[in-house]
Amino acid sequence: MSAAPVIALEDVQFGYDMRLVLDIPKLWIEQGSSVLLRGVSGGGKSTLLGLLAGVLMPGKGGVEVAGQALQGMRGAARDRFRADHLGVIFQQFNLLQFLSVRDNIALGLRFSRLRSARISGPLDAEIVRLLQALQLNPELMQRRAGTLSVGQQQRVAAARALIGRPAVLLADEPTSALDRQAATAFLQLMSAQCRAAGTTVLVVSHDESLQPLFDRTISLSEINHAGGTHA
Repeated sequence: MSAAPVIALEDVQFGYDMRLVLDIPKLWIEQGSSVLLRGVSGGGKSTLLGLLAGVLMPGKGGVEVAGQALQGMRGAARDRFRADHLGVIFQQFNLLQFLSVRDNIALGLRFSRLRSARISGPLDAEIVRLLQALQLNPELMQRRAGTLSVGQQQRVAAARALIGRPAVLLADEPTSALDRQAATAFLQLMSAQCRAAGTTVLVVSHDESLQPLFDRTISLSEINHAGGTHA
């Protein structure tokens, strides 16, 4: 028997300025799996992530994530849901440059009692564990994020997304600033943490070489019946 879907889209349509960008009859992603979503620039990949995160609402159809129908929620409820159940790695990482590494990683827990409750020991010990698992020196914990290299900032962003064991991790082109060897190493480390936590992974990328690192690859052009015009 196959695992239950943690992401389910049915007859979803979304557009900008009267132009249809996404028209997805069906998309199911099983709980605990790792999925690479491929597509050309401007094809609607980031728009799809916005729908899954509850930042955007479909014009038609249903979006269900971790057992919750997002289109039926008010904005504040979607914000709480996102904080409790989703980890997000943005393409530009979106770290607060003036905060320390520690405070950037802990920031998401301030908005989610559920994820905070999943940490059994001291918070700093969990942050150190994540940094070490992602091969980042814990001595950097008190450094301001703005002083770190691109590769270091990427791993801090991953630790922030992973803390508190979210149900789903969404990552938008997380390796675009890395060479192939560094990208492979990073994804392997991140995936190992997700498997251990039971977190479902959806990574958006145009890089075909990443496919062997995932359980499944989805081409957006094959599931989307509209011609996307936004990233």
